[in-house]
Amino acid sequence: MSLLGGIRPPIAVLSVLLLALAGITALTLGRVDQERVPKAVLNSQQYFAEDGAIALRASIDESVTDLTRTADLFSASGPVSPDAVLDKIGNVYQKWMGTAVVEIESGKLLAARGENVPLTVVDRSKLSEKNGLAPRMVRLENGETRLLAFAVLTWKGEPQKLLVASSSLRFPGISLGKLRAIAVIDERAQVLSSDGIDPAEQVMTDFQRLEIKDSKKQLKAFSQYAAKKAKQNPLQSKEPGSGGFKGVSGSITGEHFAGDRLVAGYATLAAPEPGGATVATSLGLTVIAMVKIADPPMAAGGPGFGLAAAGALLLIGGITVALLLGTVQRPLIRLYLESRRLTRGDLTRPVTVPKYGEAARIGDALERIRRQLNGEADPEGPPRKRRLGARPLLAVAAVLLLVWSAPLMLLLNRAGDSVVVPQQIINDQRERTDTLTDRVRRALNEGHADLLSVASLVGKDTERAEMTEVLERTLAQHLRYESLYVLDKEGEVLARAGGDPRSDGVAPSTQPVRILDSKAKEPVIIGTAEISGRGGAVVGEFRIDFLNSLLKRPGLGQVRVVDAERRVIGGNTGYLAFEKLANGRLDALVAGSNQKVGLSARPSGVLYRTGDDIQIAAAAPFVGGGAAKSLGWTVVSYQPASGLAIPEYSLQNRTVLAGLLGITAAAACLGWLHIVVVRPLRAVTDQAEALAGGDRRTVLYPRHHDEVGAVTRSLELLRQQLSELRKRDGAKTPAGRN
Repeated sequence: MSLLGGIRPPIAVLSVLLLALAGITALTLGRVDQERVPKAVLNSQQYFAEDGAIALRASIDESVTDLTRTADLFSASGPVSPDAVLDKIGNVYQKWMGTAVVEIESGKLLAARGENVPLTVVDRSKLSEKNGLAPRMVRLENGETRLLAFAVLTWKGEPQKLLVASSSLRFPGISLGKLRAIAVIDERAQVLSSDGIDPAEQVMTDFQRLEIKDSKKQLKAFSQYAAKKAKQNPLQSKEPGSGGFKGVSGSITGEHFAGDRLVAGYATLAAPEPGGATVATSLGLTVIAMVKIADPPMAAGGPGFGLAAAGALLLIGGITVALLLGTVQRPLIRLYLESRRLTRGDLTRPVTVPKYGEAARIGDALERIRRQLNGEADPEGPPRKRRLGARPLLAVAAVLLLVWSAPLMLLLNRAGDSVVVPQQIINDQRERTDTLTDRVRRALNEGHADLLSVASLVGKDTERAEMTEVLERTLAQHLRYESLYVLDKEGEVLARAGGDPRSDGVAPSTQPVRILDSKAKEPVIIGTAEISGRGGAVVGEFRIDFLNSLLKRPGLGQVRVVDAERRVIGGNTGYLAFEKLANGRLDALVAGSNQKVGLSARPSGVLYRTGDDIQIAAAAPFVGGGAAKSLGWTVVSYQPASGLAIPEYSLQNRTVLAGLLGITAAAACLGWLHIVVVRPLRAVTDQAEALAGGDRRTVLYPRHHDEVGAVTRSLELLRQQLSELRKRDGAKTPAGRN
């Protein structure tokens, strides 16, 4: 007889699960959290480095795209002098350190602006080869690194010219705050640029010089570690199930120095899409962001709680298993043995009847059947009834396990309202929100600069077909636009690309960037660039999805872009256009952050406590220059502190998890026991009592090959014996009468 599906496996599995859970409880709840730096702080540095990598990648790719597109636009029109090319580029884009135009065949420098471009490193004979125009990094004599980007100017009947632009590898619009530094390294762990570490000659005291020396030493160590990690495959470097950043990223803990500790995050330049590649990602750059924090106080307490919880589980689990063994398993096995004894013909010894539940009722039935097989009369009176069955026993076992699990889930190790949120978390929320604000502002400014670039090429004699070609090329190269079109003075569309114009018939606005309709279902952001000499304007409608995609960064919670009236324009999660912020506290935070402190407004970060509800929020207004500044927008981010890896919340989560595991183990094993054993046992009880009461016609079929099924088979054999006995008795009676 196979007992694999019987009563033993559920109880055995429950025992193993409770032992394992006791060990897990002792290890997790009994471990004193003595981490040198809270996990939430390390995660925040990783996110900060990812923000820097995204900003740098976008800046490099945008610069190369703008240079290439500008050269294509100039090449598509009539010949222009090199000086005019550089002047127009300088008027539209203020992003390059230096620009130059060189005749490719002769190498003659035709025009230059800004700092001297290191043209000696350019091998003109290899420009026509594959990747000959790919950007490259150059180390200057002063130790600084420049990124050179190239594009070709081609006019019919004139020698080809090379347009060269040099830019630094510094980060655009990264808000560092205090005590933070950020750096870019190459694949060999060489620091190409850094910001936030003052030169030693600019400080006043010896201690400050020692501090700078230590920072540079640790930056070098961080660089070597990050460069090694950057060689990994991004999928292998992440925890299973983690998403977000597409490149390699992580965090590092530095050494202790004068009561402080440097912690850093690192991130490689990665394409927006998994497995993709861009100009910037081919450079093999990695961003390191490090910040100095004070060592947190050592966590109080010890392993007592975890050991006590594990001991309580062992005690309660032992009682539960003993209850199941003594009241369910052993009586059922005894019934199985007694029923087999009867089927073998051993009818002399009375059946040993269990004391409780269905097993007792089946035992009584077996004893009555034994008497019937022996020709004895049933005892006078009705059969004994036991009210306490197997189901109440399972309920008692479930209550015992619930006594241990429920307090862990609902009462013990609650974080409460006294949770200590590291100040660095609040600072990082503020600085990252400020960085995100600058990213949104720069994206709108870049979009308006593209419109200005197109407008500069539209003259009085430009045909509609030529305008359409320029618009389509611009729309294909930049995903930020929903549609592009050219309007005349009265608002008539002269040329278009993309979706239907929403400002058709309306005279061009003098505002460079604006919201078209504050009552629409979704915000329509319009950029306008006036066409000089012809009238009219080039208009671009920004995709709201493009704006929202800039806001999708992990570790910031919910992010909203609000206008000057504090109405929601965009967000990283679901929202209604032009709705108000979630509560008045955020309104007050936005209003406060827009108050000028000195020459301009400053970003703000705050920690809200309302009972057990603790939230971190930050707001940063548009304060930089450019066309988007006039919008008066503010970026707001907020999130509950309970979602961060803070020790108090981590302990609470582990405690709740232990309780959930206890509930799950009890429900799974006791449910298994009820389905496989208790329900079939109740059915067999009724059949056994019916058989003992005289039902000889109902055939008993075992449903499972286990103890209950074995008892059922034995009852069927006994039924057959009783039927044969009745036939024999029926055959003897007529013969005796004759």
